[in-house]
Amino acid sequence: MATPLTHDDPHAFGPYRPVARLGSGGMGTVYLARSGGGRAVAVKTMHASIASDPSARTRFRLEADAARVIGGRHGAQVVDADTQAETPWIATEYVLGPPLDEAVQAAGPLPEPTVRALGAALCGALGQLHGSDVVHRDLKPSNILVTAYGPKVIDFGIARAAGDDRLTRVGAAVGTPAFMSPEQAGGEEHTAAGDVFALAGLLVFAATGRAPFGQGQTAELLYRVRYGEPDLSGIPAALLSVLGPCLDKNPFRRPTTAELAARLHDGSGEFADHLPDQVLHDIARRATEVWQITPQRLPAPSAEHAQPASAPAKPMPRRRLLLAGGGAAFVTAAAATGAWAWNRSAGPGPKPPVAGPSNSVLPRKKLDSVWQIQVADPPYGTEPPAQPLAVDDMVAVVAGKGLGGIDAGSGSVRWASDQMEIHWQVATDGERLVRMLTPEGSENNAGKPGGFPLSFATVDLATGIADDRFARFTDFNGVISQNQVLCAADGIVYAAAGQGKFDEYFLASQSWSVFAVDIGTGKRLWTQPLPSRPDHTDRLHFLTARVVGRQLVALQETNDGKVRIVVRDARTGRTRWERPLVGVAPSRVCLPLAADAGNLYVGSGRLRALRLSDGSQVWDSGTARPGRTYGPPAVKGGVVYAVEKGRGLVALDSGTGRVLWAEKGDGGAEADVSAAPVIGTDYAYSKRASALWAVDLSSHTATASYKTTGDRFIAHEKAKTTIALGGKFLAAFPLK
Repeated sequence: MATPLTHDDPHAFGPYRPVARLGSGGMGTVYLARSGGGRAVAVKTMHASIASDPSARTRFRLEADAARVIGGRHGAQVVDADTQAETPWIATEYVLGPPLDEAVQAAGPLPEPTVRALGAALCGALGQLHGSDVVHRDLKPSNILVTAYGPKVIDFGIARAAGDDRLTRVGAAVGTPAFMSPEQAGGEEHTAAGDVFALAGLLVFAATGRAPFGQGQTAELLYRVRYGEPDLSGIPAALLSVLGPCLDKNPFRRPTTAELAARLHDGSGEFADHLPDQVLHDIARRATEVWQITPQRLPAPSAEHAQPASAPAKPMPRRRLLLAGGGAAFVTAAAATGAWAWNRSAGPGPKPPVAGPSNSVLPRKKLDSVWQIQVADPPYGTEPPAQPLAVDDMVAVVAGKGLGGIDAGSGSVRWASDQMEIHWQVATDGERLVRMLTPEGSENNAGKPGGFPLSFATVDLATGIADDRFARFTDFNGVISQNQVLCAADGIVYAAAGQGKFDEYFLASQSWSVFAVDIGTGKRLWTQPLPSRPDHTDRLHFLTARVVGRQLVALQETNDGKVRIVVRDARTGRTRWERPLVGVAPSRVCLPLAADAGNLYVGSGRLRALRLSDGSQVWDSGTARPGRTYGPPAVKGGVVYAVEKGRGLVALDSGTGRVLWAEKGDGGAEADVSAAPVIGTDYAYSKRASALWAVDLSSHTATASYKTTGDRFIAHEKAKTTIALGGKFLAAFPLK
């Protein structure tokens, strides 16, 4: 996916001007660029810190040479290069086609004729390399681009002349473990026969949607590649007899590329004739979208907030923020701040499954988001993570240097603040947006105990201005950054706040309370004490909370890092019941709670139902299905939905825990157990890898997928959209 240029990206590479970033890694960055005549090219560069290493420059030059050897028929044609520049770069044609892994994700496992045509064409590419005594050494799905005229092999970063060990450390396994040859996994010489082994593994992936030696830790994969047998289940018998010999552990028993090509395909027909419709549509879409991208460059960060690139993200101390003042605000493409927009036009909804093979991954339509905009991290870091909030017809989220209001249907930014709001101090009841206010005059004396009252205000949904202050309390210190708005419901806001001296972290001398405030009158309805925190702790009291009926249901983090369920009477604040949530890390449950009138449902391990009235256990998946792991649940209409690890989406009766149905097909094996599903009327939306899958609630099959960087998802019922936040993007997908 294209992303905006940063403020310090080069303005030109020879005659080519960068337009957007296509990707960045430890070695360098790849840009989309255009020549003076408008030709689109991909420019690969090397980071300046690496370019100072002579051996790294030599490898980069050899990469350019290898790309020239394979040429434009089988690879991305090199059109220009300067490997001696301060920032070395190689410009190649911009290939119009998806990587093989994305093609399989879009179309499902490819039909046998497609796999055969793909394999034969790749044999031709490798044959041309091997004829020049060059081996690729890193064949994998993401390094194969599928075009209408045939596949193209890219990324020759570790390619080298056969038998040349000068740039390879002895005994080192260089490459991608899941697609290595056994000899490469053992740090031995990888010859042309090793490329044949990797090609066979790549074709197994194309035919089944999975790597032949599975997934896992690097050491496990290397062991299976060297000593284990490949998983060839689901491969058509005729193709199995062709690919099996290529995966022989003995490189001398593997066929040559010419022999393999003859066994795969006779060369008849056009390559495009063998491609599924979904892949052809994706190629056509990319051919159009590349011309719709316009140059965008992010502004430089202000000096006060700039951090070294290598420094881990962490909350900025409150005092420093108070002293820093305002600055550039919410980062979006709709505001003129030099950020980015992508897929802003509405896309079609989920469609029925496309007829085709179904081995490991069900055929699904690959669709676009309804809209997508880029957002920056919130000013206080990402722990706890900021959540998108559905308020009226908008999405509110704290990003960049303030709170932003985005139209949930169109993605247009209505307003953006530069007030440095803290994301855990903002909440909504669905109609109003409530936040704590920074006390006036606190910038120069943030440490005065109790001297700066704690204030609350509602945010004007038309302007984003929080000028309607409805409550002010002098017995709380309003500058303590760990003060927290838990939730809002039925005209009441629930919060936690401290008394005592200000510090960047909690102090044992501070006293803490949880309380409720009437938004209409500003009257405090009740106050209940909370445990004190040890010195220098920075973990908030509350992980998540919501009101269910007359109960305030919350997950609290204890001083020893455990999670505790605490249910209070919403009218008085008195604790009705509490119990530990055993075996669950606090970071796993900073999510909206799943509850109905009768029960609270908790996952992130075992899936359990607890009676809201007294905390007694209604049912436990560990009893009926011991050893199984579930993600956080969602509940709707008497049905609990959750992702079961290795299985996919499951639906259970909310009263009994009985499994009503489970997702069909093996594609659910990759489902993500870190995010709760979003439930619509006809579809459930479930995260897996870098996609959001739409699972039909009638057929229980995945019928569509949407590419996403999101890891937090909510339903926006009014706009009929699924809102996703994560990976520096806020996006909307259908909710049907």
